[in-house]
Amino acid sequence: MMYSSLEDFLDQKKALLVKGPVALIFVEDDVEVATTLRHHLQSGFQSIVALMPDAFDLPRDIKSKIHRIPFDCSAPETVFRAINRVIAAANPGCWLYYCYNAEFLFFPFCETRTVAEMLTFHSEERRSAMLTYVIDLYAGDLQKHPSAVSLETAFLDKSGYYAQARWDETANAPRERQLDFFGGVRWRQEEHIPWTSRKIDRISLFQANAGLELRENHTFTDQEYNTYACPWHHNLTAAVCSFRTAKALKRNPGSDFAIDSFKWHNSTPFEWHSRQLLDLGLMEPGQWF
Repeated sequence: MMYSSLEDFLDQKKALLVKGPVALIFVEDDVEVATTLRHHLQSGFQSIVALMPDAFDLPRDIKSKIHRIPFDCSAPETVFRAINRVIAAANPGCWLYYCYNAEFLFFPFCETRTVAEMLTFHSEERRSAMLTYVIDLYAGDLQKHPSAVSLETAFLDKSGYYAQARWDETANAPRERQLDFFGGVRWRQEEHIPWTSRKIDRISLFQANAGLELRENHTFTDQEYNTYACPWHHNLTAAVCSFRTAKALKRNPGSDFAIDSFKWHNSTPFEWHSRQLLDLGLMEPGQWF
């Protein structure tokens, strides 16, 4: 179904924003758009909302299954404003998710369980948000795939990830159960990445709530939403496997000619399976088995 604007969608489809989970997928370019939408349809979201330019076409089988809204993602702040408008319109407690094209959500046991099943369990643990790590994917051969995007020959870093305490300037102390996570292509190519964009943590899955807002550093105004676990035990985490950083670095003239390969000795082929991400410690099953 197509809408004339985000306002039109919110006016017509507030019934979709009662329980969720609803996926908001922001399309920045024409790279793997249909693949991204199909992946999230198969993940078990109740509804998929694609915010994308009118110029991009979609296969017929996808058009009938998603809600399409004309949208320009060229200014990053417009994405956060759109998400906050959806939060404000949604019923408190509605589960929302956001990502960009060429990004793919993986969660523990996602091959046999749906995202709705996972979030039901997460809600029972009295959690209103879930930490996800944005894991950089990249083509193994940039000569064959100069855009750095290849589903068939995708690689990821199997090590080199680390965390630092997140500082609370007001209290002059580290924030409880919050860390800034780094690694992947953003870490290895940090000379080409603004320091404000180097973190790989993102609260991609969360429940709408009155007064809640997403900030442009991918954290929320409610500090409990930014925690990686509850006080009493480890919780579920998930991964957003993303070509976004690699393709941006190859598209940018300032970094394109400086990078002839993203592979290094800790690169490994991506298997497109949650077991690999669990084995590498890139997401956490918590108490969910």
